[in-house]
Amino acid sequence: MADHVVDPVGNEDVDWDLFDSQAYFAHNYGTLRWDDAAIIKIIADFFGASLPDKFIGHAIDVGSGTNFYPALAMLPYSFRVTLFERAYSNREWLSHSLEQPQSSWSDFWAEIASGRRHYDRITRPLELLADRAEVTKGNVFDLRPNRYNLGTMFFVAESITTRDDEFRRATRLFVDSLVSGAPFAAAFMRNSSGYFVGNKRFPACSVSEEDIREALDPVARRLEIQTVASDDLRDGYCGMMVATGRKK
Repeated sequence: MADHVVDPVGNEDVDWDLFDSQAYFAHNYGTLRWDDAAIIKIIADFFGASLPDKFIGHAIDVGSGTNFYPALAMLPYSFRVTLFERAYSNREWLSHSLEQPQSSWSDFWAEIASGRRHYDRITRPLELLADRAEVTKGNVFDLRPNRYNLGTMFFVAESITTRDDEFRRATRLFVDSLVSGAPFAAAFMRNSSGYFVGNKRFPACSVSEEDIREALDPVARRLEIQTVASDDLRDGYCGMMVATGRKK
């Protein structure tokens, strides 16, 4: 008997406006997890080492969802932070939470700022983020090139499709949206098989360190990929990966 072949699920096959933002936030960011603390160390140290004291540019966080910590990690270096998000539910969550941030973000900021002078001198980070952030409706596949001075993309490219080609295209379009030489940080679930938000299942593309390197090599230089051990957030993955580098 022939093996059953599961049809691929592309990004356009999903109604992203049905994403349960509150359920996702509560499960992932209601408290500071140790794996996020490990990722924070990687990206905050990277931006601190990559950018001069007085650098101020236009940052983008692609697919922000219900996660503020990538944007907070770019805050000392940004006069504006574009929170680029496709799902209506997530854009509504972002707008509301910028005005009335959840208490857990103070713990995330304490982790970001700990021992890092660029961050530690910001006394009211959530107010500053609300002042500088711009929630923007956008699809990663519609990003335009050469626009932003630094960027982040967390758990997006591998979590919006089961198709390898869409994963690679989303990853490259993110980096290509930056100006030449701009630093970036991107995080990925390792070998993800899909995930539930509330009672709805969403697709994922199973990727490894090699897949990330293949996707980024054409557009990035000084590329480093670090793994973060994690196995208890949900079923169907085996760790996280963080890629840092600069656009070619």
